[in-house]
Amino acid sequence: MSVILNTSRQRRRVVVMLVGLLMVGFFALPARAQNPVEQEIRALLQKRDREIKQAVKPLVDNPKTATQAQRDRAASLINDQIDFEEMGRQALGKYWADLTEEQRAEFVDVFSTIVRSQSLADLNVYNAQVAYDEVKVDGDKAYVKTTASIEDKKLMVEYMLSSKDGVWWLYDIILDEVGTVEGYAISFQSYIRKRGFDKFMASLYKKRDKIQASS
Repeated sequence: MSVILNTSRQRRRVVVMLVGLLMVGFFALPARAQNPVEQEIRALLQKRDREIKQAVKPLVDNPKTATQAQRDRAASLINDQIDFEEMGRQALGKYWADLTEEQRAEFVDVFSTIVRSQSLADLNVYNAQVAYDEVKVDGDKAYVKTTASIEDKKLMVEYMLSSKDGVWWLYDIILDEVGTVEGYAISFQSYIRKRGFDKFMASLYKKRDKIQASS
């Protein structure tokens, strides 16, 4: 039984793509933003946009000759602004409080490895067109509302970010009013409630190993 997003294959693919979209498309924030913090976010992410596109290019241009080091660098740049601990904490909900520090660390490690491994599944997503409809910063929280054009479809995508020690981190993606964290929460918490945390982790490890074996 898979515990990674209990949704259709198409929706899982779109969510994985959206993680990449945030790390690429989000960098071109609208010039109309005047708030200094919004401008700071824009400058930071524009720089990362250049880095990610440069890292992904050899994987797109020459996939057969791309090295593992090149793939690892691209995956790192795409994912290293995601707050997997916060995403995982919200996904586990009440069960997070019952875990030891070691169990939390183990879960976050396996969970993040799965997401990272899936992030290079469709490299064409990094050429997707994104329109930025709204950008708001409120203290240590930021909200970005976009319209993404993916495979001739337009989707409303919202991104939630938080600042920790002066660094902005993604912790949720909302696709047509359904959050990524919400999707994980439904799947993860149902599994733990029915079968327990140990079997939940065993399922995660199985999913991780299957993805890594096929990559």
